[in-house]
Amino acid sequence: MNRAGVTSKQLFFLGLLGLSLILLATGPRYAPMYTIILLTAIFMYIILTMSWVIFSGPTGYISLAPAAFFGVGIYTSAILGKALPLLIVVAVGGLASSCLALFAGTLTLRLRGIYFAIFTFGLVELIKHLLLYWEIHFTGTRGRFVIVVDHTTVYYVMPGILVVLLLTAYLIRRSKFGLALQSIGDNEEAAAHIGINVTALKVVTFAISAFFTGSAGAIMATRWTYVDPYIAFNPLFSFMPVLMAIFGGMGRFYGPIIGAIIFGYLEEVLITRFPYYYMLLFGSILVIAILYLPHGLVGLIQRKGDLARKHANS
Repeated sequence: MNRAGVTSKQLFFLGLLGLSLILLATGPRYAPMYTIILLTAIFMYIILTMSWVIFSGPTGYISLAPAAFFGVGIYTSAILGKALPLLIVVAVGGLASSCLALFAGTLTLRLRGIYFAIFTFGLVELIKHLLLYWEIHFTGTRGRFVIVVDHTTVYYVMPGILVVLLLTAYLIRRSKFGLALQSIGDNEEAAAHIGINVTALKVVTFAISAFFTGSAGAIMATRWTYVDPYIAFNPLFSFMPVLMAIFGGMGRFYGPIIGAIIFGYLEEVLITRFPYYYMLLFGSILVIAILYLPHGLVGLIQRKGDLARKHANS
């Protein structure tokens, strides 16, 4: 260990992180456009996954509402994209999703287990069909055209959202706020008994996670020329974050990130090669991960490391 108290391993990871940031920042200058589009999609899935983990990871509440928040961000961009600058639209999309989460969370976060999961998924379907009814019967349209932004701009905005999200997730995880959330997941009755305002804490965290999901939806909408309720509120955006977090493993901060990177790339490959069967393949992988990787890839790596150390010491 050096004088500053930083180990060589930490210095290596810091150097690797710095190099990765440089490569990502300069990517549009030398990488083909396909790679830029793929990286943008991967960034989006990391945001959706880490946003989901902020709330569902420590509390144990399985939320299937990300598609609702993502769709609100998309429609915010479609409605306000012509009137406001891009970054303001992204922020408003996040705030609109947070307001929805505050409202829905206040009503439903007293529910637990499967009841909460069913309600949050029902919220996606409710908003989708209400919006579809409104467009057909009141505006006479179905869907909206979106102001298209070039892929390079989207590529730079998405990592900006991701950096703020990762910093927020890290600070929550290391704070008393995070410990209180963890106590809810361990024993909610005991947490309430020691004075934690359980409902308020869950609602606020739910709104924080929704902000980043909505922001991602607002910027991703600019990649599409046209959106409608079925595109914006696609249930896939609710289930993919859960799958990615489980596959990567929530035992470590970087576990869901690894899962999102792998599945973001895997989705592109499967959609290209097996467009009619890729959801079946995703479902099969999820079942295998739950049965044989209950702690995800991170848990598997930890077990391998523990076995290697045990053999080394024996």
